[in-house]
Amino acid sequence: MTVSGRRPGPIVYGALAVVLAVSIFPLYWSFVVSTRDNSAIGEKSPVLLPGGNLLANLRAVFDTVDFWSAIGNSLIVSGTVMVSNVVLSSLAGFAFARLRFPGRNSLFLLVVGSAMVPAQLGVIPLYIVVGDLGWYGRLEAVIVPGLIGAFSVFWMRQACEEAVPGELVDAATVDGCSLARTFWHVAVPSIRPQAAVLAMLTFMTTWNDFFWPLIVLNNDSPTVQVALSQLASGYYTDYALVLTGATVAVLPVIALFLLLGRYLVRNLVSGGARTFT
Repeated sequence: MTVSGRRPGPIVYGALAVVLAVSIFPLYWSFVVSTRDNSAIGEKSPVLLPGGNLLANLRAVFDTVDFWSAIGNSLIVSGTVMVSNVVLSSLAGFAFARLRFPGRNSLFLLVVGSAMVPAQLGVIPLYIVVGDLGWYGRLEAVIVPGLIGAFSVFWMRQACEEAVPGELVDAATVDGCSLARTFWHVAVPSIRPQAAVLAMLTFMTTWNDFFWPLIVLNNDSPTVQVALSQLASGYYTDYALVLTGATVAVLPVIALFLLLGRYLVRNLVSGGARTFT
């Protein structure tokens, strides 16, 4: 069964425009409030036009908390976790998908099963391990536990199953390619789009993580989300400053989406095409 080549009509475009407007409005409103003072929150109807306090709010944010350090820490943590997940899960996914070794299926079920365990159950043991290693207040406490995840392994295993033909791997082996060369020259070019999507999802998840960094980091080495909570703490909360910080904090995520978003769209389109064929 194939899909006809009909072009979408005005109703489809209208519905998409409504969804886009509803999705973007919270971000736009946060930006508008970040350009005004705290009185904009108390308006009966939402303010829709920017004001002239953006620079003053930005200076207040960076004077109130060490936001530059928080952004740098989040970039280090998110970038390291992103690269590590893509590399390690690609290797693991290729092994689970195209290599034959004893206990392969059982080990893969164990990896997938670990994703069903609530993360909160491991907080206390992990906190004890972090304390024994002397990592409390250091970025290693946030980076090391996230170097690879069960979802990442599952994602790349499925990518290798669909995009890396077993016959091509066997042909490369017959031609004398080592396992490392087979992975690099055969698997990596085929799974590059899926790896880009995983990189984007991992970066966004790590960048937005709040619970674990709040536990193991201190005020001297916060991430962006912890710094935002510091802006919102105290007896009086200046929501204009909080939303200014949130607007700044979301910029790297938007930049990464603009850079890698086409791979996400390509995967969605190709997945839809496979569904209707």
